[in-house]
Amino acid sequence: MRRRWIGAVAAAAISLTAGLAQAQSTLRVVLINDLASLDPVQSTAAFVRNHGFMVYDQLFALDSQGVARPQMVDTHVASADGLTHRFTLRDGLAFHDGQPVRAADAVASIRRWSQRDIVGRALAAATASMAVVDDKTFTITLSRPFALVTEALARPTASALFVMPERIAQTPATTAITDATGSGPFIFQASQWRVGDRAVYTRNPNYRPRAEAADGLAGGKVVNVDRVEWLAMPDPATAAAALQSGEIDFIEQPSPDIVPTLERNRNIRTMALNPVGFMVWLRINHTQPPFNHPAARQALLHLVNQQEVLQAVGIRASEQVPYCPAFFFCGTPLESSAGAQGLREANVERARALLREAGYNGQRIVFMNAADSPINNAATLVMAQAFQRAGLNMDVPSMDWATVTQRRNRREPVDQGGWNFFVTVANVLDGQNPLTNLYLASPCEGGLTGWPCDQQLEDLRRSWWEENDAAKRQEILHRVHARAYEVLPYINAGQFRTLAAHRANIEGLRPTTVPVFWGVTKR
Repeated sequence: MRRRWIGAVAAAAISLTAGLAQAQSTLRVVLINDLASLDPVQSTAAFVRNHGFMVYDQLFALDSQGVARPQMVDTHVASADGLTHRFTLRDGLAFHDGQPVRAADAVASIRRWSQRDIVGRALAAATASMAVVDDKTFTITLSRPFALVTEALARPTASALFVMPERIAQTPATTAITDATGSGPFIFQASQWRVGDRAVYTRNPNYRPRAEAADGLAGGKVVNVDRVEWLAMPDPATAAAALQSGEIDFIEQPSPDIVPTLERNRNIRTMALNPVGFMVWLRINHTQPPFNHPAARQALLHLVNQQEVLQAVGIRASEQVPYCPAFFFCGTPLESSAGAQGLREANVERARALLREAGYNGQRIVFMNAADSPINNAATLVMAQAFQRAGLNMDVPSMDWATVTQRRNRREPVDQGGWNFFVTVANVLDGQNPLTNLYLASPCEGGLTGWPCDQQLEDLRRSWWEENDAAKRQEILHRVHARAYEVLPYINAGQFRTLAAHRANIEGLRPTTVPVFWGVTKR
């Protein structure tokens, strides 16, 4: 009996030790939205980008200073005139299915990406040819100047550029992929994915990180946990309670009103995952009246009060930028106020006059509200109230963010399921310059949802990324900015910073803007 008792105690101890080891090697995270689809080319949603950084790798990646560094690329050689670029891949790169990463995979991935992303389309328009030299080498030959080739290949957001196997990358860009085979530091467990519940990733044992230390999204992606569980917890109070109890380890963006409570808990730490911050973007549908008329769009500048929006969202004063006229974020080298109007205080009479000029006659205005996102919801409601004061007949249907991302692609009139506005929250990677700012592009039919159309703005944007001289590029940038205020592809409704929160035993999280989990340790 004594031997059986000792054996039982030993077995219990082994079981407890195994359970503790498993808990320490599993990271449970709650991000802004849960994973609803897999194709990082077809969708610009942040949740697909977050998924992409788990399972894929990039040819180049942006470091903490925004500089494009080689990632999958070993060597890059450019010709003296800047028109020919030769890239050689690192040794030892392999996909999750064991197949080696080849230059043909990289070229196919660039081609598919360039059909959808604004940066990809700009690079493709300047490219005369792209060719596979051998299994590890490919070339890009330009037909005209393009000063930001490596920056384009480091595209980290919107339709980020990730390298996938050629067999998958050959899927038409109009068809969503369902196979998440990549070569990145984590492997997606498709059989365990439940939309609205969780997505599961396991450490890729065959991943070879770069030798240098991680820096921003670049450098060595060393994985210290065996498993990451991305959990769906749309209710912010539920997520905060789960963090405090230790049920989860990390929240990307806790509701601002809950942050003070989390900060008082000695087992929790907060950090600025995105030091520059976020912007509330009001996206306008340029194809639907009255906002197909410039005057109606200009009216909105006299109704949106950035500080009022941020206060409604619950952002603490210390984390607000009370007034920011910049399209390319305040506090960055490309901050500009050229052409700026409104956004400080409401001028209802001026707005009404502009709406009359645009021919507004009281028709219903549909402002889609992603009610499952506290920030989107609060910003939408306060702006809808401001618009109503100017006489707009507001309809604010509630839905979840996944539904917004689907409905925003509809181009029918509002009485047939169309829309006029929605709110999205963007980070500095989404809007950092005239090339990469996905919602600034105004190419008419080829553009993103909202479909702004202005050839002058497009010509200015192109002249910016073709210019090699930094001083001249800065001059062009102010002209881009002034024209954007005339066109208004979207409105900056306020810049702010939020704090991520994590358990005190989680180490290695860095200010990467995009949530990534290599280099993270759970003690």
